[in-house]
Amino acid sequence: MLILEAEHISRSYGMNPALNDFSLSLSSGETVGLTGPSGSGKSTCARILAGLERSDTGSVRYAEKTLTRPDPGIQMIFQDPAGSFNPVLTIRQSLSAVLSLRRVPKSDHHAVLLAEFERAGLQTEILSRYPDQISGGQAQRVAIVRGMLVHPRVMILDEPTSALDVSVQAQILHLLKDIQKENGVAYVFISHDPSVVEFMADRVICL
Repeated sequence: MLILEAEHISRSYGMNPALNDFSLSLSSGETVGLTGPSGSGKSTCARILAGLERSDTGSVRYAEKTLTRPDPGIQMIFQDPAGSFNPVLTIRQSLSAVLSLRRVPKSDHHAVLLAEFERAGLQTEILSRYPDQISGGQAQRVAIVRGMLVHPRVMILDEPTSALDVSVQAQILHLLKDIQKENGVAYVFISHDPSVVEFMADRVICL
């Protein structure tokens, strides 16, 4: 089933073109890889597909509807996961805020987070820490947990392992594959590293 579709999208900043006539189709449970050199428009593409930015031309459709703003069904994982968390909130507070938006009873928050942390291979003591008190690998796992708390159908992963060492990269990639196998979530996986994209993707688009 087709879940996300981009048709002939382009984006320029002033006189500088960032993305030109890009199209993509993504089915449920599928991973499409995007690769290309720095400046090829990968991150611009990610923001447009996530509904965080509008294209100048073309359109993006999610679940058969035109995407005009961010949708909870599409979650984005950034290259700098720690920077995507509020620095004055503990990890527990940040994740509990997501559960509250989903109207999960507060009395259930702890049990939900324990289960998600166990699946992600995270120690529960991390919940009481602040973003700058955890490692890059831990922060990326927490970011993935946060994204999955809303049960998305699509995850946009923008260079999710490029800042991590090789051993931690492998752990994150296998975690993502396990999540996809269990939940059927579709991925747009963006990386400058062809070997990582080849490992993750069913199809690859070069920008």
